Amino acid sequence: MYQSEEKDWKLYREKLPEWQEAYMERLIKEYVELLNGDKAASEKFWALDKRIRADRRSLGVRVIEERRSKLQNILTGLIIEHVISVDDLQDFSEELRESTSLWVQTYCKNLES
Repeated sequence: MYQSEEKDWKLYREKLPEWQEAYMERLIKEYVELLNGDKAASEKFWALDKRIRADRRSLGVRVIEERRSKLQNILTGLIIEHVISVDDLQDFSEELRESTSLWVQTYCKNLES
């Protein structure tokens, strides 16, 4: 089991705002596409409302620094929810990258079962 290193924790705290901004930018582009669609204004409004309510529950929107002991869980969740990719962890320790990748693979295998 991975024990988070101070270096990884500091890097996470530095990168989290960047990741969240990039994720929210992607969401906004998707909202614009939804609003530019051919549906009636009321349909677009309610679809957007539903989408925003769902997106507010995403880790990419709601995650905060939390506790250092939950670092791997948070990173795994961010990857699973497509907020970040495994490639975004390239500056983290090898141990954290490998362990997180294993958790993501295990999660995906469990979904297939």
